[in-house]
Amino acid sequence: MTDSKKARRTSGKRERLAAAAAQVLHEQGIAQTTLADIAQAADVPVGNVYYYFKTKDQLVEAAIDAHAQNLRGLIDALDGLPAPQDRLKALVNGWAEQRDLTARYGCPTGTLASELDKRADGLDQSIAQVMRVLLDWTELQFRAMGRTDARELAVALLAAYQGISLLTNTFRDPDLMTTEARRLELWIDSLT
Repeated sequence: MTDSKKARRTSGKRERLAAAAAQVLHEQGIAQTTLADIAQAADVPVGNVYYYFKTKDQLVEAAIDAHAQNLRGLIDALDGLPAPQDRLKALVNGWAEQRDLTARYGCPTGTLASELDKRADGLDQSIAQVMRVLLDWTELQFRAMGRTDARELAVALLAAYQGISLLTNTFRDPDLMTTEARRLELWIDSLT
């Protein structure tokens, strides 16, 4: 096997484990998740997990990185839309499309942030940085709309999403998120 084929196979397993960690941690929470759960979700023998990650915390870090990569991909896709209000409404619609998942498990990033906030190991700051990237990008969209209160509007939008995610999950009612998405779209339109 060539070094490049081995590197691709190795990176593929590591990426699968990171993606599986993000998924399983979202569905089960940190305390209830085992390395075996993540290995099974990634379709990787549990013994191989230790080759890539020595501890569960390293898998949590990999899950945070997976969230960051997913966010970068989302932002890249949204940035292809012509107007900032279109980008913001597409963001809101993307959240609404995840309503069934949110009803079952909550917001993937928000629930992880909430769990990590109870720990004193610095991982809370890592997930906060992921959320900060979204907040900063959202602020840029409002600023591009000519808003001088862009930061406040960005905070309001993310707070509305996190709040409706919590309610959607608490009541297991995806329609709450659909209704809030429509309200947020109208709100965005009213700001132009």
